[in-house]
Amino acid sequence: MSIDRLDWDTLRVFRVVSELLSMSAAAARLGESPPTISRKIDDLERSLGSKVFLRSTRGVELTETGKQVLAYVERMATLADEIQRDTSFAGAPVTGTITLRTGDGLGPYWIAPRLARFHEQHPKIQVRMIVREETPESEAEEDDDISISFAEPRRNQKIAHKLGVQHYVGFASQDYLDEKGTPDSLVDYYKHRCILHTSYVNQVERWAPRMSELRKMVDFAFITNSGTAIAESCAKGGGIGILPSFMSVIDPRLVALELPEIAPIRFWITYSERVRRLPQGAPLIDWIRRLFASEEALWFDDEFVHPSEYAAKVRQLRPEIRREV
Repeated sequence: MSIDRLDWDTLRVFRVVSELLSMSAAAARLGESPPTISRKIDDLERSLGSKVFLRSTRGVELTETGKQVLAYVERMATLADEIQRDTSFAGAPVTGTITLRTGDGLGPYWIAPRLARFHEQHPKIQVRMIVREETPESEAEEDDDISISFAEPRRNQKIAHKLGVQHYVGFASQDYLDEKGTPDSLVDYYKHRCILHTSYVNQVERWAPRMSELRKMVDFAFITNSGTAIAESCAKGGGIGILPSFMSVIDPRLVALELPEIAPIRFWITYSERVRRLPQGAPLIDWIRRLFASEEALWFDDEFVHPSEYAAKVRQLRPEIRREV
């Protein structure tokens, strides 16, 4: 088969269908008709001389050939991104504004402190961070280009990639623990002043049964929609707050309780194909994905690492790292 019979547009369509496992969903995302998507997949299969999908009324499923082709296409996409980044450095810097919506944890505490690294590479791109917990009710209301969401994306028009898992544990100040004692188990929370975030409703099945048990047992002293307010209250002896495990390295005033995690909550990055094609969109998307795949993002692995075990885990899994943790 001649390589001239393949083109990137067809492979790009194949990649989207592979991600969504649906011709109609891929058509909605790419702004094309389902027959056009189906025709492009047919053309690809004729060019390869082999089926890449098994089709049914429920959608499509990758064949073994399809899985092999997808592996190559992902590598091609990575190389295309590198070409764009390398050539952008060769010419004038990429300029423009890009909007990022995040909650008040990952955005201010994890992404914002590291944005200087992004701007070292892209000094002319303005990042506009919108911090809010609620999810826009409609596509028309969504004024952000890129979102980091704790609600699993369901819009076919959006591209979504899982970034990681945020593990929630109990924190308090050392002064509070010295005065009130340390809980031996979740059941002991009822003896303490406790602080709750109002947005702990995403992925309810992952909070249960621990969160439902807490709500039954505990008369919360402080309820807020601000993670910053919880962290500050905890740090000043306000009680036990439920916060992401990575806060143990963000704020040394917080002491993680030696108890199991309360909930593992997944989060995603979402954006549209239009944003991905923007000169200022692709660099920020790629940088955020690399940030949460880096060694320092061990906090967000699927496997929970307790803050007390973090330094040892880093040395065990990533011995090449030579930094203070």
